[in-house]
Amino acid sequence: MRKRLIEVVRERSFLQSDEPVFKLASGEMSKVYFDLRLTTLSPEGQHLIGNLMFDKLDELGLKPKAAGGLTMGADPVASALAHVSHMKGSPIEALVIRKEPKDHGRGRQIEGGVEEGDDIVIIDDVLTTGGSTIKAVEIARSYGLNVLAAIVVLDRCEKNGKANVEEHCPLYSLLEMNDFG
Repeated sequence: MRKRLIEVVRERSFLQSDEPVFKLASGEMSKVYFDLRLTTLSPEGQHLIGNLMFDKLDELGLKPKAAGGLTMGADPVASALAHVSHMKGSPIEALVIRKEPKDHGRGRQIEGGVEEGDDIVIIDDVLTTGGSTIKAVEIARSYGLNVLAAIVVLDRCEKNGKANVEEHCPLYSLLEMNDFG
């Protein structure tokens, strides 16, 4: 499944240029861009990512009640994992973390079936500097959730992202930049 996910990401989501024309979330320009939503929102991508995330949690011995991260990148990954975990008889709730609390309704910043003290895993689609992942960890902890680890679909292996996140929690990835040459 991992090999097939690399192929799907390469076919659907991997963009590269001779010049740094792609603006990253950090604001920096890059010659390489992964438009991972083209993979994470596809049926095959969700199947592969959900299964690989589930297997990674099992391999690490992590048993979170829920998994999710900052909306939008983490949302389809969390949904894929929730679906696969249900199908495999070991349900993991999906959660969504807003960048800011809602200003109406219940005013929640974290959506999903979690409450203070629950074990969770933060997930994200792409890791560069780690800023989004760290923000999700900090918000989750501020709501009393126990962050076991973070798992990303793709680590770009640059801008000290992994080390930045590991100052807050263990970090794991399904794929790395070197998987794409």
